[in-house]
Amino acid sequence: MQDEKATRFRALHQGETFIIPNPWDVGSARVLEALGFEALATTSSGFAFTLGRRDGAATLDEVAAHTRALSQASGLPVSVDLENGYGADPQDAASAIARVAEAGAVGGSIEDYDPEAGLYAPEHAAERVAAAVEAARALPFPFTLTARAENHIRGNPDLDDTIARLQAYERAGADVLFAPGLRTPDEIRAVCSAVGKPVNVLAHKGLALREIADAGATRVSVGGALTWVAVNAMADAARRIRDDGDFSALTGPGEIRDWMSA
Repeated sequence: MQDEKATRFRALHQGETFIIPNPWDVGSARVLEALGFEALATTSSGFAFTLGRRDGAATLDEVAAHTRALSQASGLPVSVDLENGYGADPQDAASAIARVAEAGAVGGSIEDYDPEAGLYAPEHAAERVAAAVEAARALPFPFTLTARAENHIRGNPDLDDTIARLQAYERAGADVLFAPGLRTPDEIRAVCSAVGKPVNVLAHKGLALREIADAGATRVSVGGALTWVAVNAMADAARRIRDDGDFSALTGPGEIRDWMSA
């Protein structure tokens, strides 16, 4: 089953631009599967929210358990947001890949940012990607390894440096390249034209799917945004209940009940 999911996930990157939404728990994963999406990616911020924590505060053990729950509950391929691999050493990144693969994942991402130390030096970041790639290649199925250049969401929107980092990660063997925070079609086009591997783009409300696809990207994720759509809707309804005694926003599950029993 895992091998079949892995093969299916790898094949998606050879076709038209596709959307890989980010569930935050098993229920949201089941909803996204019922809506017809073809693959899922975890969100570190969304999952941390389910634990009552800020982004970056979940442990690898917790992420592995989360991965196992999603993989067992859904027939879709699951790729895991592994942040920086839960440690600065290249072996930490490799171990993170092995842990989530054992839990059922068929893909995962490693980023080049440490919450305490900031962005890793390019050479060190590339070594970490190479170690993750080696761990992925040692698996008995085609694990899809995504390498992330975090510049644009970490206060350093240097497109030239972002491209240089992604090119280094491509040379290190990454299957997919990802620079979250690209804002315009021109930025996406510049990245896509500079590398030879599929590029993932983080969606935002100022970009349409067609613009992203026309700029050359293969995969589109939404990060924690769906989590916050859901949580903000809950908070707005709760404020109306608290302030006005207004229960008009309350609804039943509707067709979602059927999706949960499918």
